[in-house]
Amino acid sequence: MTAPGAHGQASADRDRDPTGRARNARPRDASGRPLPPGEAGVERVDEDVVLAPQDALTEAQRLLDGGYPFHAHEVLEGAWKSGPDDERAFWQGLAQLAVGLTHEQRGNRRGAPSLLRRGADNITEDPATGTRHGVDTARLAGWARSRADAVEAGEESGGAPRLQD
Repeated sequence: MTAPGAHGQASADRDRDPTGRARNARPRDASGRPLPPGEAGVERVDEDVVLAPQDALTEAQRLLDGGYPFHAHEVLEGAWKSGPDDERAFWQGLAQLAVGLTHEQRGNRRGAPSLLRRGADNITEDPATGTRHGVDTARLAGWARSRADAVEAGEESGGAPRLQD
């Protein structure tokens, strides 16, 4: 992970990297919300670093366990966008689970269940697989659907999911 502001030059209108790609170099809080410039935030995930599948899962789990689902989403999104076509739904689903947890952390009781269920659907898109990169997709999807129901019922957070057994 890198410190806030390490992603290229800022423009007057919006932060952009040297290629013109939009970047938000502002520091962020633990739930990924941008903080005012100059405030201390948590370390950011370097969007340009793509991890191997096992490394991405290990890092995402570390971030989820630490209460940083937004940042776990960034790691999983990197794997999603760089992975092979036949794994994109799986990685997208994992990223959506992390976004659902981010919405829950931020108090968005409408968005959280929606993303948790969408993520569950994506990771189980190919039911013949059952397990991918050591992730029991049926178990994790069941966890996500149960968590979505609990959020809708107003229950307290159940903690981070276990991505791998």
